[in-house]
Amino acid sequence: MNMTSKSRDVGTPSSKVSKDYFLPPTITRVEDTGLSALWLQDLALKILYFQGYLTGYKVAEEIALPFAGVVDQLLEIMKREKLVEVKTAQQIGLGEGSYVYGITGLGIHRAREALERSQYAGPAPVPIQVYYRSILAQARERTSLTEADLRQAMTQLVITDPLYDKIGPAVNSGTSIFLYGPPGNGKTSIARAIGNLVLSETMYIPYAIYIDGQVVKLYDSVNHHIIPDEPVQPAVTPGTGQLRPGARRDSRWVRIRRPFIVVGGELTLDGLDLVFDDVNKFYEAPFQVKANGGILLIDDFGRQLVRPRDLLNRWIVPLENRIDYLTLHTGRKIEVPFDVLVVFSTNLPPKDLVDEAFLRRLRHKIEVGDPDYESYREIFHQVAIAKGVIYSDSGLAYLLQEWYIRRGRKMRASHPRDLCDQILDIAHYMKIDPEMSTEMIDRAADAFFVEIS
Repeated sequence: MNMTSKSRDVGTPSSKVSKDYFLPPTITRVEDTGLSALWLQDLALKILYFQGYLTGYKVAEEIALPFAGVVDQLLEIMKREKLVEVKTAQQIGLGEGSYVYGITGLGIHRAREALERSQYAGPAPVPIQVYYRSILAQARERTSLTEADLRQAMTQLVITDPLYDKIGPAVNSGTSIFLYGPPGNGKTSIARAIGNLVLSETMYIPYAIYIDGQVVKLYDSVNHHIIPDEPVQPAVTPGTGQLRPGARRDSRWVRIRRPFIVVGGELTLDGLDLVFDDVNKFYEAPFQVKANGGILLIDDFGRQLVRPRDLLNRWIVPLENRIDYLTLHTGRKIEVPFDVLVVFSTNLPPKDLVDEAFLRRLRHKIEVGDPDYESYREIFHQVAIAKGVIYSDSGLAYLLQEWYIRRGRKMRASHPRDLCDQILDIAHYMKIDPEMSTEMIDRAADAFFVEIS
């Protein structure tokens, strides 16, 4: 909850221009996966090793590949090589996919060898080249927001006209944004509102990426929110005028809302590179790769365990060239696309973080300052109504005079929310209506504010 908004005639919100979206191709044979049959066999064996007896359809589901034409071929080869066997030929459904398979002693030996190389046993990964092309195909388009769009997206915030005039061009630029100012004035809320506005589209990402025999786990259930697939509509075959049915896409990909990822004090330089798990022997993608196609908010910038200068040095190449370089534990460098809107948010003065040369690399610097009295009143009024506190202008005037002006305290945009919560707690305890009486204000402010000498 934040800032102040003085009304201005801004017209009606502009409509978004639709665009063709990337759709993972159909997989009909092993060669379409971009992976070797031997590698896929090892993956299937590891899954059978961990899970026991599975039907062919279940194996296909676990490795996210179609049974017909792919998994059935893998199982047939493994049967011939006596790595797996059919435990029951009695069909519990239709087709060979309903046969129950089990791993043999020879298969267990090979599975253990595969597990020594990597314990990854999930959906089959997508080759890095395919992932690279998919990000380029789904790259964020240059935003063309109007002031009406921005105001509509930030109706829950109270923002001044000058601040709107800075946020709009910054978002439209699609480059880095540096938000700074005292704590509690809504920098994170502004960043999230920007995310809700510009990340309304969906995109596809693979569960994992394949790089030179190594697996990089990309999908993250915490940061990636799955959106169910829309039904594939029939399409017209070029030159024929006849409809053809939509084919089922590659299940190694998941459809998500464009990501909005927040990192704070836990961010380290190591966390910006491929993270190798020495026990499980596969990689976890770094934050900026998980944020591809979306927004990465570096909250509380300057509070990390590494120097701000070192972090900014790490971002120079990606921010300028839209390409990032990651390193495998073998030492090989991997080039990946960097389609990320990076938002830095800090409570510290910019001059205390980096020098002018570094700040020049961050195109848009936006100060989110303390609210003025008009702003504070509007915020308090909105919060009180939303929380069920009986609002009073006289009560607010008392609060400002007694607890701010008289004590030399600065107003913060978050104070109305916190003070209303205090009033609600006190009223609930005293079994009275939550109102902005002088007694309730004194009790709430005394419990909330801490005098720091």
